Formats: sequence, structure tokens, C-alpha cells
Amino acid sequence: MILPLASADLLPKVIMGVDPGTQIMGYAVIEVQGQQVNVLRYDVIDMKKLGTNHALKLKRIYERMTELIEEFLPDELAIEAPFFGVNVQSMLKLGRAQGVAIAACLSRQIPYVEYAPTKVKQAVTGSGNATKEQVAHMLRQTLKLPPIEEAPKFLDATDALAVAMCHHYQKGNNVKAGGKSWGKFLADNPSKLAAPVAGKKATAAKKKPAA
Repeated sequence: MILPLASADLLPKVIMGVDPGTQIMGYAVIEVQGQQVNVLRYDVIDMKKLGTNHALKLKRIYERMTELIEEFLPDELAIEAPFFGVNVQSMLKLGRAQGVAIAACLSRQIPYVEYAPTKVKQAVTGSGNATKEQVAHMLRQTLKLPPIEEAPKFLDATDALAVAMCHHYQKGNNVKAGGKSWGKFLADNPSKLAAPVAGKKATAAKKKPAA
């Protein structure tokens, strides 16, 4: 049975938000039903003890993401796009970390959407130049969260929560339309036709475990 759009929007949706990192990766899981948002968890994957072994860090990211996927069964992944900095090596490592997190979701047929850091900040605070502390403060007010210690790792967790909320504010239009939304993007941006698009065509429908 195909539900009318209005009815479909009232179904619960679980969104996972990820703030990629090679030392600390923030993640958050929210459940959305209509305009009601329930924060299921927001925390970090701490990889500092793994030292400089990048391969072990990537393995840890994949394993922990897989565990979280199996626990919360997210419908969609929202992930922050890497910030383009000066250090090329750091950018490469961050891109790999992001790719592993995305791969974990794609392996479970979970679609993903990337958001630029400025887009996330703008969606949550109204300013694309907001600090991590300002983002955390606004989330605590909006979601009625208990006070948290504003240590760096917790700010990575709230950054991930901001990514999930940013996706919620977009009402999932990026993935709801499936191929149509990507096709519209290409129509509006013909210069992107040569770019690889396989990752964006992941189906929005995820197989649920049999009862």
C-alpha cells in the first residue's frame, strides 16, 4: 500500500548524523515524526589511543558505524563534507574517514547526503560562521538537552547532532525523491555531468528485518 505524502511524512524516521574525524568522530541519532524530534543518542568514536595507525582508525570507524547501524536501523545518513584546508595529507585522511562511514551505510542500503559545514551552521544557528560552542548552545535550546561539558569531544558530538538536524530541516527532500532529485540537480548543474554519481543513487528504501 502506498501512503499519501502527508501520511508518509508522519511515519517515524531515524536519521544518523556524522561529523567525520581521524582523532574523534562525532555521531548522533535522532528519530523524527512530523515536527517532533527525539534525540536517541549523540556521542563520539574516540580513536586517539590508536596512535598514528590510520588503517586501524578506519577499521574502528567501520566497525563502530556498523554496530550503530544494527542498533538504531537508521533510514538515512547525513554527513558533513570535509572542510578544504591547507594540509593536503590531513584532507586525504579525513576524506578516507568520511568514505568509510559512508561505505558502512551503503553496505546496509542506507542512502546518504553530504552537507557543507557552513550549511549545517546556517541551518541550526542562522549563521554560517557560528562557532562549535554556539552550535551546541542552540541545539540545547532547541532540543531541550541537558547541560553538557563543552569539552572538544562533546562538541564533536553536538556537531554531528547539528548535521542530523540540518538534514531534518531539509525534510529529507534530497533522498525522498530518489533518482529524480539527483536528475534535477544534474539538469540545474550540467557541468556536474562528468562527476561520479553512483553513491548518490542509493535507494531510499531500506529492507527491515523480518518480524
